[in-house]
Amino acid sequence: MAALRRKFGEDYQVVNTNRATTFSAPVKKKRQRFVDKNGRCNVQHGNLGGETSRYLSDLFTTLVDLKWRWNLLIFILTYTIAWLVMASMWWIIAYIRGDLNHGHDSSYTPCVANVYNFPSAFLFFIETEATIGYGYRYITEKCPEGIILFLFQSLLGSIVDAFLIGCMFIKMSQPKKRAETLMFSQDAVISQRDGKLCLMFRVGNLRNSHMVSAQIRCKLIKSRQTPEGEFLPLDQCELDVGFGTGADQLFLVSPLTICHEINPKSPFFDLSQRSLMNEQFEIVVILEGIVETTGMTCQARTSYTEDEVLWGHRFLPVMSLEEGFFRVDYSQFHSTFEVPTPPYSVKEYEEKNSLPSPLSTPTPALTESHGARRDRVFSVDCINTSEERGRQGGTGGRLPSKLQRMSSSGKEDLQRKVLLLSSQHSEKACSTGDLPLKLQRLSSSPGPEAENRLQLKSLKVGFEPMTQSTGDLYQHSLPPTLSPAPVPMHSPLLSAGGRPEDNLPPKLRKMNADR
Repeated sequence: MAALRRKFGEDYQVVNTNRATTFSAPVKKKRQRFVDKNGRCNVQHGNLGGETSRYLSDLFTTLVDLKWRWNLLIFILTYTIAWLVMASMWWIIAYIRGDLNHGHDSSYTPCVANVYNFPSAFLFFIETEATIGYGYRYITEKCPEGIILFLFQSLLGSIVDAFLIGCMFIKMSQPKKRAETLMFSQDAVISQRDGKLCLMFRVGNLRNSHMVSAQIRCKLIKSRQTPEGEFLPLDQCELDVGFGTGADQLFLVSPLTICHEINPKSPFFDLSQRSLMNEQFEIVVILEGIVETTGMTCQARTSYTEDEVLWGHRFLPVMSLEEGFFRVDYSQFHSTFEVPTPPYSVKEYEEKNSLPSPLSTPTPALTESHGARRDRVFSVDCINTSEERGRQGGTGGRLPSKLQRMSSSGKEDLQRKVLLLSSQHSEKACSTGDLPLKLQRLSSSPGPEAENRLQLKSLKVGFEPMTQSTGDLYQHSLPPTLSPAPVPMHSPLLSAGGRPEDNLPPKLRKMNADR
């Protein structure tokens, strides 16, 4: 049984499945609320010790905060005791002076006329305190102590009247009852609005008088433990309901839906439909404003527990357009309906979108081939290949074989020259110094015949920015190629008709014939 409870939780229990017994679903225990639905806070202060005297230092506020039954009791007792005390003092003065023994003697002048017992002294005090003045009982000039007591009675009566009547007036004019006409929805809902997951609830005003400068705030009450191991019971966290955008300032003429966007800054960032069933929290909503008729600040409160938050619901509309006015149907104020809502949290949704798609991920083979095309090794073999292509496509393949062997003997020298030219990032034409020795002698012979014997073709090197090392040259775009420069249209090799060998100098033609 203990193993089953560890597996399924403490709310599950093993029941007997015999026919005589019936299965009943476990009822979730109702959790104690921090703030009731009517706004009353379930907090009691105890073990104050010597701090009780602080309440007497602010006696007026203490009396105003008391319940009505205690206020009425204090009000009645204060006036009753004050009247009895003052009536007793008037009776004591009459007793000391002996006025009680000469009550009906017309020739005797008492301190207070027609006061000859305690009831008559009490009636005199009431007539004086209430300024009734029937004219039957009055103070005479033969009683200085009565005049002093009369002044003291007037001052004390004014103080008691100001204190008690002011306390009752402030208590009656408190805007707590104004909060009774401010409504909150029974449940809060979580659904999507404008493509974002939001926590929403509804607030309304039943009176036609407005709430001036109405502002709403939300607090999340939830126990948590810090990374240092400190446990914080009923920790308060602020819920943003539009403080930065001004959406928390309400024009509360018709019912409004208050929205809290669930984003990475929200404490509900990792809340999903499944985790909502296991959470324990309470959302306290505070609505403040100035009552238009009295100018006093009013505050209305309510709260929502995790059981009162509906996932995937939305409030029904309550506004309708009539002829000449808008009508609010408060019968649908608490009604909701289900809407399609993702069951996962915003955190899970963002993590899912941040994962790269397999279709958009490049394969290693394509990456390596792309990198190979961008970064190529420029070596002597490339020059050889380019040189062979130039020979096949140009007129180099038309030279005699002996001349080709002679030119191949200086291939290494030509390759070094080409590398030197490419490292200088310029285009230069090869001179006679880059050719073998026999060709240099042929080309160095003076006269116009030397020009007709051999036309040196200028070579240009296509280059890109490169990085040289001791053995290799790395090029980042295309490998440099050796391409023969275009031969002018007036060149003797192309202008003369017949075979290409006929355009060569006589000495070269003889060498080719001997071969």
